[in-house]
Amino acid sequence: MKSKRNKIVLGSVTLAFLLFFWFCLPRHLFRAPTSFVIDDDHGQLLGASIASDGQWRFPYNPNVPAKFKACIIAFEDQRFEHHPGVDPMALARAVKQDIKARHVVSGGSTLTMQVIRLATRNDRTIWQKVVEIFRAMRLELTHSKAEILALYTSNAPFGSNVVGLDAASWRYFGRSPDKLSWGEMAALAVLPNSPSLVHPGKNKLILIKKRNSLLDKLCRLHVIDATTARLAKAEPVPERPVPLPQLAPHLLDRFKNDHAANQQNGTRITTTINSVLQQNVTDILERHHQVLKANDIRNAAAIVLDVETGQTLAYVGNIFHTDEPELESNVDVIAAPRSPGSTLKPLLYAAMMHDGLILPNSIIPDIPTQIAGYHPENFDLGYDGAVPASKALARSLNIPAVRMLQQYKYERFHALLRTMGITTLKQPADFYGLSLILGGGENNLWELSGAYADMARVLNHYHRYKGLYDRADFHNPCYTKAEAAKPVLEKGSLLDAGSIYYTLQAMEEVMRPGDELLWQQFSSTQRIAWKTGTSFGFRDGWAIGITPRYVVGVWVGNTNGEGRPGLIGVSTAAPVMFEIFRQLPVTRDWFDMPMGEMARIGVCRESGYRAGEYCDDVDTLWVPKTGLKAPVCSFHQLVHLDASRKWQVTGDCEPPANMVHQSWFVLPPSMEYYYRSKNYQYKQLPPFRPDCPQTRQQRTMELIYPKDGAKVYVPLEADGSRGRMICTAAHRNGGIKIFWHLDDRYIGETVDYHQFALNPSAGKHKLTLVDANGSRLQIFFEVLDKGK
Repeated sequence: MKSKRNKIVLGSVTLAFLLFFWFCLPRHLFRAPTSFVIDDDHGQLLGASIASDGQWRFPYNPNVPAKFKACIIAFEDQRFEHHPGVDPMALARAVKQDIKARHVVSGGSTLTMQVIRLATRNDRTIWQKVVEIFRAMRLELTHSKAEILALYTSNAPFGSNVVGLDAASWRYFGRSPDKLSWGEMAALAVLPNSPSLVHPGKNKLILIKKRNSLLDKLCRLHVIDATTARLAKAEPVPERPVPLPQLAPHLLDRFKNDHAANQQNGTRITTTINSVLQQNVTDILERHHQVLKANDIRNAAAIVLDVETGQTLAYVGNIFHTDEPELESNVDVIAAPRSPGSTLKPLLYAAMMHDGLILPNSIIPDIPTQIAGYHPENFDLGYDGAVPASKALARSLNIPAVRMLQQYKYERFHALLRTMGITTLKQPADFYGLSLILGGGENNLWELSGAYADMARVLNHYHRYKGLYDRADFHNPCYTKAEAAKPVLEKGSLLDAGSIYYTLQAMEEVMRPGDELLWQQFSSTQRIAWKTGTSFGFRDGWAIGITPRYVVGVWVGNTNGEGRPGLIGVSTAAPVMFEIFRQLPVTRDWFDMPMGEMARIGVCRESGYRAGEYCDDVDTLWVPKTGLKAPVCSFHQLVHLDASRKWQVTGDCEPPANMVHQSWFVLPPSMEYYYRSKNYQYKQLPPFRPDCPQTRQQRTMELIYPKDGAKVYVPLEADGSRGRMICTAAHRNGGIKIFWHLDDRYIGETVDYHQFALNPSAGKHKLTLVDANGSRLQIFFEVLDKGK
């Protein structure tokens, strides 16, 4: 009975001991915060930030350099590869030395036991030593020797506030551990033994003595030869810690923000950044900064994307001068919402063609425009009357863009941008209105460059996917590698390949600045489709360029929003963009026309719309298939002339048999007024013969300003007196008189040049125009009182 009881007690004790042994090891050995670290696409350090506890502690690295392994085993634990976590011979030697010295001079700890001590950070009592032994043996059961050595290497102290071999290598030598020499690695290997006593910058002679002693030991163990040992001893030891690389400080901040937002685990990533390109782009921005700062333009940013993957190849978020606080170098402009100026116009142009609203060269009105109080103007303050949509995009004309958005509907365009991944438009569409196309909203360089890359990607994939589309081709850029998802192919797309193709063709025609002006004369020059933007008040300058392989986006301005004269995208951001493109491999390939998305139709040469029955000059062109539903040309009319072809006639004054019937390209009077001054080949309609009554179908007179229902302010002059509003009209017949009436009261007449200065009082008014032929035009407008 007693024997049975003893067995039960012994079994219970054994079970308790086994349970204690198994669970004595914490589930997570190391919980200390680690530094945020980003590497380039080849694993080289781009930048790192200090951990939240003030330590330079890089995340766990399972790869231990062979040199460090040899050094640390020789210095700390020669039988590491063979013992079970505890080295009885080392313990016995330590006890003997401690008794002889009558105080602790050696702990006899193995590297495994040191891992346990680093993880638990307990006091070095006898009891804790016993627990440490058990935990070390337990660690050996579930971890390989390589894993244990990696735990030690990543968490050992290396003096000052440096923890782990990776951090120590960069802090003391400015290189990764795999690039260290034997002398440098030996110097690091001796530091964890007494990090508070010896480290670079403290007790240099002791450090050299310990390093040389280790090198001699490595020579005796035949790890290195005598020559290597002698050369290693001649190497200097570092005097003090060195700064870590700061090649991509703003990308590091972005990673930290993304890590916090997405609650990721690891604090070290391998990015897609090409460090050579990153440095080159940084240098380019710095050179241009030295010039631009003379005009108090202090900040600039640039991004380079790979079209195929959307991966970021270079990310320079700002001019990085931390010693100049007025630069606000910490602001990452790539992620900052800014007014995009005209950079959204290519997306609208493509969307209009995608919906069949225009063809590539359909003419768009370019005349003074006022829509519900919104009065856009072109950058040069001029008007072309009518301009092909492709030329309007290439010249970045504002009024045609607003006219196009009015036709497309800003609500639809707002929804399209959101679907394409633009997240910065926080307000509903009505908040932005038609100003959305001219920079009335906010976008950032990250998403805008990504949207441009999306267009190129869709076009590149069109032939690969045999005429189908992958919705996933529209996505924001990324800065880490990810496995490509299997494409889910469908027939339609947000923007079809044909519309994108013609958009990029129009963007290629943008006139390049400076030395790039004659780019077509040189076979070595890169073909680039590009667009610039300038925000209202000259606060932001943009330039984004596309090739089949790359997208380069550049922003120039001031982070505090200060506008500067001359801060124009084409003269500030574009030169930077072209210089960056010269750092990229030149590709001779260009985007192929997606023939499956094209249809060959007759297009009116003068209007750019589908040819109608009265169009004389018809070109048979390839256009996007959606162009089959584009409007038919409405500008060509059949007019009836007399035999001299100098007068229009009607059946009331000329027998039909004597009439000459001729097709005529006729613009509305307001468009014609500006168009004819820049297009000498434009022929005005002949006037009606005096004995012929004019048909009411033809509109011969049009008021350019103000429009019906307009609300206007009458400005004050410099002396404080009330100014005048200039009203402008256009008439199809030259030399004719127009009689002006305000509120049914005659106020004067004009001939040829139909402008009239009015000084109406605040309130609602009626303006009536009557020409010499009796044609009548009437509109209503309201003058607002600034005092109310």
